[in-house]
Amino acid sequence: MTTERIADHPIEPVFLERWSPRAFDGSAMPVSDLLTILEAARWAPSAYNLQPWRLLYSHREDSHWQKFMTLLDPYNARWAQYASALVFLLSDTMMPGDGNRPPRLSRSHSFDTGAAWAQLALQATSLGYQAHAMAGIDFEQTQEKLFVPERFRVEIAIAIGKSTDPSVLPPELQEREQASQRLSLNEIAFAGLFQQ
Repeated sequence: MTTERIADHPIEPVFLERWSPRAFDGSAMPVSDLLTILEAARWAPSAYNLQPWRLLYSHREDSHWQKFMTLLDPYNARWAQYASALVFLLSDTMMPGDGNRPPRLSRSHSFDTGAAWAQLALQATSLGYQAHAMAGIDFEQTQEKLFVPERFRVEIAIAIGKSTDPSVLPPELQEREQASQRLSLNEIAFAGLFQQ
């Protein structure tokens, strides 16, 4: 079930069609579709074009699937197990040095990686899939079990798949299975100074 979403101003339909379902149909995803979704993330903008994001992925039931599933908290694992692919999104916290300065901490690695997530999600929607980002993961175990170098921050996990009827979900999740609304534009965008 989805709720009709209406923009305050004209935008491309894909922005309203993208949402984060939990009810996935468990179908296999062609490798080419997943690579297209990841390719869209690749083309996100970033400060100094550093492209700090890294994507670790698993197709449903490949050799990495069970390990990826164990890194989700139990709440997310019970519905994400029916996704077609899982992706862990990482960001490089360091900016490389050059002949004039040593490597230094990046202030925009998470921001830039968020842009990659948005492009991934919109591309998934364009192909008839949906992507659901999850913060409910074991960050320390993800770092360790996926051999993520210390300088990289584990940002989020993403379930990707074809959405299906919410009846496949436990009752308490069925009632939440709808596209959420947004604050109005005048609540988040201000001419000039910040307003309460």
